[in-house]
Amino acid sequence: MIRLCVFDAYGTLFDVDAAARESGIAPENWPRLSADWRRKQLEYTWLRSVAGAHVDFWQITQDALDWALEAQGLAAEGLRAELLALYRRLGVFGEVPQVLAQLCEQGMPLAILSNGSRPMLEEAVRAARLEGQFAALLSVDEVEVYKPARAVYDLVGQHFGTAPGEVLFVSANGWDICAGAAYGFRTLWLNRAGLPMDHLHGAPEAEMRSMQDLPRFIREL
Repeated sequence: MIRLCVFDAYGTLFDVDAAARESGIAPENWPRLSADWRRKQLEYTWLRSVAGAHVDFWQITQDALDWALEAQGLAAEGLRAELLALYRRLGVFGEVPQVLAQLCEQGMPLAILSNGSRPMLEEAVRAARLEGQFAALLSVDEVEVYKPARAVYDLVGQHFGTAPGEVLFVSANGWDICAGAAYGFRTLWLNRAGLPMDHLHGAPEAEMRSMQDLPRFIREL
């Protein structure tokens, strides 16, 4: 029986491309900047975890943006500050508010488990007007290591007293879903980009391109 639905935040609920897309960067340039920014952001979490050199996700987000801007030779006055301000209030994917509301109506407790720092998550949830939807915003700040370290997934059971098999974990990141499945969560890969599955330990129980059918999926589990 599923007692709790846990969501990754960035790329799953929040559209990580929104900051670059909504900035003043030319339409032909922002997709590459956004892709570089996201790739370096993830790489830096993994490398810092392996090195035992933790900094919070906001610092990593800034460091990754600096690399992406340098890679494209973008040094426009105020652009860095504009992009970071936009990132603090990323929009959600279109179906997210309705789906979360439906799950709450079904009586399903919801939580976020994210690399994001607690202040980042609180600001993003507030900007998206999702306050009151989540029973907890769980951040890796509590363990000072990033996903896919098992200590991060441990936070769910420590907070809610759930066994892994009582949790449905939803993420748009294939590597995150592999790790969550190997940990013992029930898993749904939100494969928004239509990518092939990562060849890692663990595999998702189900796959969707959007969250639209998530309430029905949970009812049928």
